[in-house]
Amino acid sequence: MRETETQNPFWEALCDPARRPFAVELDPPELADTADYMRKAAALRDAGADIITLADCPVARPRMDSSLLACKLQRELGVEALPHLACRDRNLNAARALLLGLCAEGVQNVLIVMGDPIPRAEREAVKGVYNLNSRKMIGYVSRLGQTELPRPFRVFGALNVNARSFPIQLNLAKEKEENGAEGFLTQPVLSEEALEHLKLARETLKGKILGGIMPIVSQRNALFMHNEIAGISVDEKIIERYAGLTREEAEDLAVEISVDFARRMRPWVDGYYLVTSFGRTALIARIMDRIRQDEA
Repeated sequence: MRETETQNPFWEALCDPARRPFAVELDPPELADTADYMRKAAALRDAGADIITLADCPVARPRMDSSLLACKLQRELGVEALPHLACRDRNLNAARALLLGLCAEGVQNVLIVMGDPIPRAEREAVKGVYNLNSRKMIGYVSRLGQTELPRPFRVFGALNVNARSFPIQLNLAKEKEENGAEGFLTQPVLSEEALEHLKLARETLKGKILGGIMPIVSQRNALFMHNEIAGISVDEKIIERYAGLTREEAEDLAVEISVDFARRMRPWVDGYYLVTSFGRTALIARIMDRIRQDEA
């Protein structure tokens, strides 16, 4: 029997013009012990995270399954979860089976991504499985929700606001919308160029947009993010500001910069997408609290 009315608190918050909800990313653990992870997830929930997002084996390194962990979060902590589903690791049959399970477990929101490429050194033993790209997978999930599931998923896509060829990224996002994407989570905004791209995305796309915020915790961290992580660009002036800072000073600066970018992106976003750096949930809690104060 198809459900015509299903409560989805996170989506309702995104649609409320008086609110900008927080989606907070907390990567699944690398081992089977979840005690520390669940403690951190509970801390994020208590600090005001509206939903917790779970990356699907980021940088193609195996971690606990994002979908299974999403079900555990919702069942045991009562917090909404947004699992990432990478096209890289499953064919269409596996995707269908996973989506059926997520629906049965009450997960209502999914983020479809291509998935990071497998490291070159591991390609002999590990093979990528790209049955569909992210646009086609979004279309598949949307059609499945309309025809065979008791309720549809709210489907989100990724948007790289740091891309040099941003018009190409924007066209890809439009294709994702045409296939059923209802919202986008952006890469971290840490430059003037990313802000301009975010503004252009707001003027072009119809879906909800969650602006990316990733606190930088040291100058070394800033340099690594800028030079080594695909899809992230950090303004040189920001990198320079971290020179010689203690951990406490760097975290204070991370709060200041994150709140400043949240304020500046506010006219163009429906919510915020915070990425937890090095498991520092207390830092994310500080940032959420400061953003709330700034908006009051």
